[in-house]
Amino acid sequence: MPDDAPSPELARTAWSALEPIHIPVYFAPEARERYAAIGLDDRALAYFASRSAAMGAVDPGTVTAAFYSFSPALVGSAIPRAWSLAAPETVLRTRLDVADQVLRRVLGEDAVGSERMKEAAGLARTAAEAAAGLTPGRPLFAGHAGLEWPGEPHTVLWHAATLLREFRGDGHIATLVDARLAPLEALATHAATGAMKTSFLRRSRGWSEEEWAEGIRGAVGRGLVTADPEGALALTEAGRTLRADLETRTDVLSAGPYAAIGARGCERLAELTAPFAEAFRAEGLVPGSRSRRA
Repeated sequence: MPDDAPSPELARTAWSALEPIHIPVYFAPEARERYAAIGLDDRALAYFASRSAAMGAVDPGTVTAAFYSFSPALVGSAIPRAWSLAAPETVLRTRLDVADQVLRRVLGEDAVGSERMKEAAGLARTAAEAAAGLTPGRPLFAGHAGLEWPGEPHTVLWHAATLLREFRGDGHIATLVDARLAPLEALATHAATGAMKTSFLRRSRGWSEEEWAEGIRGAVGRGLVTADPEGALALTEAGRTLRADLETRTDVLSAGPYAAIGARGCERLAELTAPFAEAFRAEGLVPGSRSRRA
C-alpha cells in the first residue's frame, strides 16, 4: 500500500471524478431502450430495479431503507413488480450492457481501448477492491461488491465507479441517521443549498406536495432552513453548520479505500478520468450539466 495516504478531501476529488462515469446508466437513451426491452418500460421500474438488483429480489421496504430519500409510495410502485417482469440477474446483465454501450458511444472506440482507460481502470479497481474489505454497515455497497468484475477496461472502470459510489452513499446515509434527519428533512436541507432545484428533488424522489410541505415544516421547526411564502428555501446558520459537518464526515467515512492508491494515485485517477467526465457532461448525462436526454 502506498505510504502517501490521501486526505479525505483528495479522496473526495477522486470520487467526484468517477461519478459522471457511473450515473449515465440511469439517464442515457440506451438505458431507457434496453430496460424497456426486458419489460422495465417505466423510469421508476428501471431505476429501482437496476440499482437494487445486486441485493437480489428484495422487497420495497429494503429498497426504501437502502435508498433513504425516496418516497415509500414511489418505491412500492416499482418493487416488487419489477421482479415479476425481469429477474435481478437479467437486470444486472442489462445494466452492464447499457454501461458498455453508453461508454462506447460517448467516449468513442479510441478512448475505450486507450492506455488512459486501462490505467484509470486499474487505479479505480484497486481502490474499489480495497473497499470490499470494509463492508459492515454498507448493505447497498456489499451487494454490488459481491458481483463479478467485468472483463474490459471501460466496464471495469464503470463497475469500480459504481462500487465507490455506493460505498460513499452508504456512509452518507449513516451520517444522516446519526444526525436524526428524516428523509424529507435531509432533502429540504439539500434543496436549501441551491445545488439542485427543489421541484426536481421533490418529483424525482416521489413525494407529494403535502408530504414535501410537512418535511419543510420539520426542517424549519428544527431551525435548519427558512422558507419564504413562495417556497424558496435557505439554510440557517445551524443548517449550514450541519450540512458542512455531514459532508466532512461523509468524506472521512469514504476515504478508506483510496489509501490503496495513495495521494498520487488519487490525483492521477482524477487527471485520467477528467476528459471522460467532461464528455458525459457535454452529452447532458450528468445532473447539473445541460438538460438530460432521458
